[in-house]
Amino acid sequence: MALEVVAAVKAAPGAPDILGDCPFSHRVLLTLEEKKVPYELRLINVTDKPGWFLEVNPGGKVPVVKFDDKWVADSDVIVGILEERYPEPSFITPPEVLTLSVGSKIFGAFVTFLKSKDPNDGSEQALLDELKALDEHLKAHGPYIAGEKISAVDFSLAPKLFHLEVALGHFKNWTVPESLTHFHNYKKLLFSRESFEKTKPAKEHAIAGWAPKVNA
Repeated sequence: MALEVVAAVKAAPGAPDILGDCPFSHRVLLTLEEKKVPYELRLINVTDKPGWFLEVNPGGKVPVVKFDDKWVADSDVIVGILEERYPEPSFITPPEVLTLSVGSKIFGAFVTFLKSKDPNDGSEQALLDELKALDEHLKAHGPYIAGEKISAVDFSLAPKLFHLEVALGHFKNWTVPESLTHFHNYKKLLFSRESFEKTKPAKEHAIAGWAPKVNA
């Protein structure tokens, strides 16, 4: 089958020929794999961006995807276009689920806790509160956020949960409490998918990607 799109995503820190650790790039690759859309992968060294990349994408952010002759940035926009162009299988998240914003604050809470130098600033509890809220939602409505069927919101959250697990485990020796059983079951469902295995970064590259932010 002919290649239909070109996906430019982050290369690994210090390893420009290896897939990198950007969760937003990962989300796009997950969607491409799950929809079985043939694509060409181009790895971008974000510390030394090639001239062609900056010409087509002056903002310089990854991911960007080329549809026909047009380069498109922003993972939200890219995933929306993929859903329109390749409607089967459909991964549209039901609007009533989207309005709940389930899990939408986890990544921000994770980053705040990861960068925190003060164990009493409440950042750990703030992350726990978000994870508990997700666990409660999954208990009532799971196994996926929208119920029995995986959807776009899961593909958005899965890479972020991978980064949370790897970075907090490495830098803070912290793990999500085992008592959040529905969360852990959800994570296992996501991480065991063939598409996730194929497109996830190596743990050491995720750690290298977060190190400058932790040590800042």
